Amino acid sequence: MPPPSAQVTAAEISRIAGVTRATVSNWRRRHDDFPAPSGGTDSSPLYDLESVRAWLAARGHASAASPSEELRTALRLRPPAGGGTPDLLLLVLAAAGCSPDELTAATRLPDADLATRAQHDAASPAGEAVPTAGAPVRFAPGDAAVLRALYTCVRDEGGQAALAVLAERELEDSAASGAYRTPEPLADLLARLLPGTPARVLDPACGSGTLLAAAARQGARELYGQDALPVQARRSAVSLRLTAPEAEVTVRAADSLRADAFPGLTADAVLCNPPYGDRDWGHDELAYDPRWAYGVPPRAEPELAWVQHALAHLAPGGHAVLLLPPAVAGRASGRRVRAELVRSGALRAVIALPPGASVPLHIGLQIWVLQPPEPGGPERKSVLFVDTAAGAVTGTGTGTAVGMTTGTAPGTATAAGRGGPAPSSRTRGGSRSATVDWARITERALGAWRAFTESPDTFEGEPGVAHAAGVVDLLDDVVDLTPARLVRASRSEADPAALSAETDAARRHLVQAAKSLARTAGREDWSAADATAREWRTATASDLARGGALTLLRTAPDTARGRADNGTDSNGGSGEPETRPVLTGADIATGSGPTGDPAELRGSGMAPVIAAGDVLVRAVAGGGGPMARVAGEEDAGALLGPHVHLFRPDPARLDAWFLAGFLGAEENIAGASTGSTVLTVSPGRLRVPLLPLEEQRRYGEAFRHVHELRAEARRANLLAEETARLLAGGLTGGQLLPNGGASRDRDTTTGDGPGGARSRGGQSSR
Repeated sequence: MPPPSAQVTAAEISRIAGVTRATVSNWRRRHDDFPAPSGGTDSSPLYDLESVRAWLAARGHASAASPSEELRTALRLRPPAGGGTPDLLLLVLAAAGCSPDELTAATRLPDADLATRAQHDAASPAGEAVPTAGAPVRFAPGDAAVLRALYTCVRDEGGQAALAVLAERELEDSAASGAYRTPEPLADLLARLLPGTPARVLDPACGSGTLLAAAARQGARELYGQDALPVQARRSAVSLRLTAPEAEVTVRAADSLRADAFPGLTADAVLCNPPYGDRDWGHDELAYDPRWAYGVPPRAEPELAWVQHALAHLAPGGHAVLLLPPAVAGRASGRRVRAELVRSGALRAVIALPPGASVPLHIGLQIWVLQPPEPGGPERKSVLFVDTAAGAVTGTGTGTAVGMTTGTAPGTATAAGRGGPAPSSRTRGGSRSATVDWARITERALGAWRAFTESPDTFEGEPGVAHAAGVVDLLDDVVDLTPARLVRASRSEADPAALSAETDAARRHLVQAAKSLARTAGREDWSAADATAREWRTATASDLARGGALTLLRTAPDTARGRADNGTDSNGGSGEPETRPVLTGADIATGSGPTGDPAELRGSGMAPVIAAGDVLVRAVAGGGGPMARVAGEEDAGALLGPHVHLFRPDPARLDAWFLAGFLGAEENIAGASTGSTVLTVSPGRLRVPLLPLEEQRRYGEAFRHVHELRAEARRANLLAEETARLLAGGLTGGQLLPNGGASRDRDTTTGDGPGGARSRGGQSSR
């Protein structure tokens, strides 16, 4: 008997057919021959996949699933006796070295010949570096569907896409948790903090190999990795062979703390993003381990065990860079180990990141840079502390605010926090859920670190951002190494005259913004209706799309998109998403320009390219800020983010601002949203009044005014916050003095000149 077919949900059917979920519901109601549920519940029915495919094929609906989605489906349908995932990982490595023509030819082989070909490919010497169970590779004719899907996925989307699907499936099967990729920009930052070009790099908790890949991009040629999860070790080995083919790759599957696979290895550098909060790390059995040169890590401090494990593997002069939770810097239980790391000079720098930089997203992680002390080497008298999160929302000076006021036209204001955290969604395999200004973070971290390493004793730092704290000052009863606390303590080093001038500039721009807001608010672009409110005859966005009045586009992660001959997809998407900025739902809410990370679109369908005049609507309702806006010239050319709907109106039939105003209306969004905790907007259900084009334009002008009013208010608010921050910091730091009686009293008691001075000038209060 043929193997049982997989069961799929209505949402999966919509992805396979390339239609909306509502369309699938309509099919169920309108077509008596639509496959009946074969499982599930009344509220969440499941359908036989092969029956659904046959029904779609009978009506001319070719599968719209991407090659990676087809591979997922084929894995679900695979007979239980088929070869294991490790064999398929080896096959990915071999297939990535084949030409597209060779892969196409393989997919056309008969089932038995295809299994023989795949078995030969997976057993090639290239797979010797991949950790396996030791059993020989075995494929059978029953694996043909999976093998064809895998070859197709590698051919069309690349080996990394196929690798991600296989690892995702095995992680689900093993019920593993806590496996997340380190964001690529963060991995690059960690690798760039390594001085010089280390040749031999170790990651004792390598996961999917992101940090080692970053080291390879910096020139490392010997890559050593270890991970407790076998699937992650295999994935890392294959991924590194694909991304760094010239490097020597060695990856092992075991727990690095309990079963170090490289006990005699001395590396030039160690990069690591270790697991957090794991109290079952082997405290009792490792109590007398020789790696604990700086003190036995307490049971509640596994991260300090990883720190010392990294130091134990370093060659003289080598560096270790670890990503750690902020609690490690201040927990009472780790005070003794922290004190010894500081006293010995092993800890060189602690760099704080803003929340959202990596999982867990709600806290700001820290980067620790370490270097073993050299016997007879120079004494290390200070530790560098950098707070890259300082001013992440509103900027750290008037430069950001001034640029907003003088460099943008009304209605196109950018939020000062363009690089700061902004909410968006995330999946298990993703890398982040916040808009983070990685360029700014990297510049701050690398600039301070390089200046510090060049001359630690004369490093001056930057008030509120970077500060070199003396070892003696750090060795108190707490040994709190939190950067925000220590860089804030250096605020008194700021120049009073410079801060006074900066504050005056911020205040002037605030006054200008307040006047602009008053002018905008004074305009009247509306009048009262008659005795009763006007009633509309409306049409849904779906109806307007069917009539050709607009086109509805969206970047859907698991939907295939056909690529045209000109290098774009059928929806106007670019074939090179990594080269363009991405506009996110958070950008619409905050009024900023495109701030999304292009890396987050990798593995998704081809993303539409935004054009001026497009109407953009957030796909998730709720939160502050507007739900819709019209794309301006500053948005043109950006890619559409995965949580934004794009409405492209026909200008001869629909006015863009009229459309944006009604699509983003509160009642309209509420009526088109579904869900309980998270409200998802169904774009086709949004309703638009049917009005003549001339009348649409009158409404459009009024909605444009509303948009400008909101932008001016946001700009004035940000400038007010910035001015208040500078004033408060200057007054509490001693750089600014209040005018009036307090200042006169001080002058009469100290013999200073007349009262009313705004800054402390060259005086010193220390």
